[in-house]
Amino acid sequence: MLLGRVTGSLWSTRKDEKLNGWKFMMVEVWNTDTKEPAGSLVAADNAGAGIGDLVLITQGQAARISAENLDTPIDAMIVGVVDSLESNK
Repeated sequence: MLLGRVTGSLWSTRKDEKLNGWKFMMVEVWNTDTKEPAGSLVAADNAGAGIGDLVLITQGQAARISAENLDTPIDAMIVGVVDSLESNK
């Protein structure tokens, strides 16, 4: 699982029909060791995240399981919005 911050949303009018109804968000993925950005990705949102939210992201098969349809062509899914984060690093 990855930790990231939602930086924006995107719309696509032309896409695979199986993606209809999904909200897509731009997410800056964080390296939890250095607390620095490690890159960005587009993730489908299954948790009602908004811009600025700290989120949990799952990828690959776990993302499709969250979509409840293994045939959905989704590789990254927001599966949770983080309420608080505590670290001793």
